[in-house]
Amino acid sequence: LTIQPGVAYNGKVVGILGENGVGKTTFIKQIHSVLNKEYYKGRKLTVSYKPQTLRPNFEGTVEELFNLRKEALEDEVFVTDVYEPLRIKKLSQKSVKELSGGELQRVAVTFNLAIPADIYLLDEPSAYLDVEERLAVSKAIRRTVENRNKVAFVVDHDLAMVDYVSDYLIVVDGVPGVQGNAHSPTSLKDGLNEFLRRVNITFRRDPETGRPRANKEGSFLDRQQKSVGEYFYESSIVEPSAEAGN
Repeated sequence: LTIQPGVAYNGKVVGILGENGVGKTTFIKQIHSVLNKEYYKGRKLTVSYKPQTLRPNFEGTVEELFNLRKEALEDEVFVTDVYEPLRIKKLSQKSVKELSGGELQRVAVTFNLAIPADIYLLDEPSAYLDVEERLAVSKAIRRTVENRNKVAFVVDHDLAMVDYVSDYLIVVDGVPGVQGNAHSPTSLKDGLNEFLRRVNITFRRDPETGRPRANKEGSFLDRQQKSVGEYFYESSIVEPSAEAGN
């Protein structure tokens, strides 16, 4: 994996997007390994890392797990922005080892954000979550980073989540399973456009929901966006009606 240099800013989220097998997880693991040893202004950086694969080894309930982070639960902002929206209290009496995939993901993200870190690393925080839960997780990450003026790196395959949560984007490309290249952070729009160009898919932003929507391959919108090199289109393109052609 080749990593290009770049800058991340406090209060901002850097999304990481790429095809399967090109090194996104390897990249975020390397960030964790390097930054966990770094010092800033005379003190060691604190890094909170949520891995892609969750292997619960905590013997106890969710409530007992969060007793390890009592200071977070005493923080009204954290409770309002993270703990309550991710519905952790409803899981409090459940054994951590008996949680479903989605429940475990919500607990893992919440516990990750409960740590008073300088840098937050989250690998696939949308896994096993439905659409509304993904939106809640995205909001929780953004609010935590903005309120604490810290930095987060988020790897995810869900383009809608990456679009919502990210301020900047790192595109990882290459040959799956062979070689990867993590580019320098770029603007969200430019990063999405570059990624979609590589996979030859176009998206537009739905004017009603504000969420990205894929265009049908070969449709008017797909052909129009490709013709102008806008694989991710922020505004609406008016598709000609049948009457207009008569």
